[in-house]
Amino acid sequence: MALVIEGLRKRFGDVQALDGISFAVERGQVFGFLGPNGAGKTTTMRIVLDILRPDEGSVAWDGRAAHLAPRRTWGYLPEDRGLYPRMKVLDQLVFFGALNGVPRHDAAARARHWLARFRIADYADRRAEQLSKGNQQKVQFIAAILHDPDVLLMDEPFSGLDPINVALLKDAFLDMRDRGKALVFSTHQMEQVEELCGTIAIIDRGRVLVAGETQEVRHAAGRRVVRLGVAGDPDLAWLDGIPGVRITRPGLDYHELEVRDGADPEAILQAALARHEYVTRFEIADPSVEDIFIERVGVAAEDERKLAPVGAGAGR
Repeated sequence: MALVIEGLRKRFGDVQALDGISFAVERGQVFGFLGPNGAGKTTTMRIVLDILRPDEGSVAWDGRAAHLAPRRTWGYLPEDRGLYPRMKVLDQLVFFGALNGVPRHDAAARARHWLARFRIADYADRRAEQLSKGNQQKVQFIAAILHDPDVLLMDEPFSGLDPINVALLKDAFLDMRDRGKALVFSTHQMEQVEELCGTIAIIDRGRVLVAGETQEVRHAAGRRVVRLGVAGDPDLAWLDGIPGVRITRPGLDYHELEVRDGADPEAILQAALARHEYVTRFEIADPSVEDIFIERVGVAAEDERKLAPVGAGAGR
């Protein structure tokens, strides 16, 4: 194990921000840290970085307390940008590199390499305030990794990025993963989680709801989904005759169906063919991370509501 978080608890006044958070991230792994707003993700990251101290629990890196590791071990991309708006891009990247022990000449060379890789080499001498939000985000990412940290923590790293820049950032993630770095990021963009994360944890109200390898978490949901497209019959009304099957996500080209209660997904295909339908798509899969997120966080919220005293939350 590389980064090991055990039993973190943190209270701010009457708010229990963390209530026993535990997970581990290996070297060479991308870890998706998922949860709704206010779930405790940022608080956990700040404890890992020793910005906050937990009331209980521990954080270890390579077998020793994380706060004893050199500062250059850590890279952090916060959700709120921390650039100096009137400072030139290259100057502040060199400055941030120097804070983490990178000689100025080396920092400048590394910064120019990353600016070119992110297609913003021409912006090196511009002030940060002159850049778009997406380009500021890329500069912030470069500042987080210029010193080549062993662990990179990122809070909503894809915020403000268009599809091309999302692809550039994902390539950087995979490059760091392949070089043995441990990457932890939070996001509400579940398609990025599906593509990048080997392991995930879903938290809510400071507690871990589910954690593990991404594929195992999806498979352990205990149900299957079918993606079905049929030409000329967009409503699929005939599905009502198949027990345990319902449309959960209608679409233009295909519908996503939930299959429960022992229903056979193949029965859907056979029913379509028996009707002489032209099937344009038929796919059997585990539920997506987004489906599991909505299901588990929704159940947790409902359980919390049932346990609340009568009248609690009224007027809010």
